[in-house]
Amino acid sequence: MSNSSYKFVEKVTEVLNRITEEQMPNIEKAAQAIAKSLMDGGVLNIFGSGHSHMLVEEAFHRAGGLVPINPLNQQYLSPFNPGRSGRLERLPGIADIILDYYKPQAGEVIIIISNSGINAVPVEMALGAKERGLQVVAITSIEHAKGAPARHESGKKLYELADIVIDNCGVLGDALLEVEGVPAKLGPSSTIAGATIINAITVRVAEIMQEAGVTPPVLLSQNMEGAADHNAQLLKQYAGRLKWIS
Repeated sequence: MSNSSYKFVEKVTEVLNRITEEQMPNIEKAAQAIAKSLMDGGVLNIFGSGHSHMLVEEAFHRAGGLVPINPLNQQYLSPFNPGRSGRLERLPGIADIILDYYKPQAGEVIIIISNSGINAVPVEMALGAKERGLQVVAITSIEHAKGAPARHESGKKLYELADIVIDNCGVLGDALLEVEGVPAKLGPSSTIAGATIINAITVRVAEIMQEAGVTPPVLLSQNMEGAADHNAQLLKQYAGRLKWIS
């Protein structure tokens, strides 16, 4: 059987294989920077708008994930109102408001996720984070970014501003699959690729911390015995730093 479902899975597997072959050095750089920041008492800040919003949720308060995750998410930039969020994502000035509210600290790392990396909000998020002394990690599609014009007045795109760039190895327009008779390509890869990258970073950060003799702050599933006490003790360590929890 070789219908469109199989073909999509095959193409996604090709994307993930490319990430494994080409992006592991940058994933390692990101993990090293994040582990150092966490061991120095920082938290990991993550931002994404549109469907990249989901990848921030993938990292946040997840069984098997890290506790000190500070999501800079805003509902008005989520995909649930595309007519509004798409316009807001292009509006200058929003990123500074978000950064001022969440107060990421100098020396910390911020992961900014944007498939195209061309709109004002992710670009200004990178600029504002660097002004505040953060190290910027971008998860983005280099092919899409290079194939689309910048929408920020600086003419810059996210990948040109980040300290560490991780290519999600997606294509221009995100969708991978052509189906005969369908007028547009189907099957985006950026969410699957982005979630893989996020978790690849997470597990490596925990490993680096363990190798340094520091027990990594990893959440247990709330459906496991003893998880409530385990997680509560970890969360106390970050009281006041995680806006969505404290």
